[in-house]
Amino acid sequence: MSYILVCFIIGLALLVHETGHFVLAQMVKIPIERFSVGLGPRLWGFRAGGTDFCISLIPFGGYVLPKVESENDFFRISPWKRIWFSLGGPMANLVSVIPILAVFNTATKGLSAAGIFYHPLLQSVGYIKGIVSTVPLLFSQPQNLSGVVGIVSQGSHIVSTGLAGLLALAAFLSVNLAVLNLLPIPALDGGQILMTLLEAIWPKWNKIRVPLSILGWLFLISVMIYATSRDISRLLG
Repeated sequence: MSYILVCFIIGLALLVHETGHFVLAQMVKIPIERFSVGLGPRLWGFRAGGTDFCISLIPFGGYVLPKVESENDFFRISPWKRIWFSLGGPMANLVSVIPILAVFNTATKGLSAAGIFYHPLLQSVGYIKGIVSTVPLLFSQPQNLSGVVGIVSQGSHIVSTGLAGLLALAAFLSVNLAVLNLLPIPALDGGQILMTLLEAIWPKWNKIRVPLSILGWLFLISVMIYATSRDISRLLG
């Protein structure tokens, strides 16, 4: 049961992330073709407001696809609108942490104004600082990387401690998703923001944007495969 709960928390954090992208797209008037929960082949969905809302085969992931006919159509969208669109996911994850921590504080320390309105902000900053401080270790100590398998395995122990553990894990994973997505890797939101800023300074940058994004995805897939293999080897002892 604890494994299912951890998978649910991960899926919920990803859903919040993609919803953030969708909401910001609506705010800056970027039309959206597809909002997918999951990756890969489409399993089920419906259309509303010109957008295809669907569930795809691979549950760990998702995407919000702008409605464009070609690469040139995408680049015709204002760079600043695209930056806001990229920021939407991380912003949604960070905002969602506040009510989670408010409930956590109430469950562990009792009801108080500080626990609901003030302490969650400080705790969120603490989470962010802690995760940012570990980012260099991803490159200096890659043997300690954990993928989805490791997160589910370790998270199941935390969730088994009760409601407080479940809420703490949900807050940590949401902040983690926001911070890691802001890394300047082309396939991530941070990389998209960086490349859009470079495009605004030097328009010819667009010629290498797609190849860089592909390299970024290949890098992330390689990291995921490596991390998963490390998780499995640790689980096997």
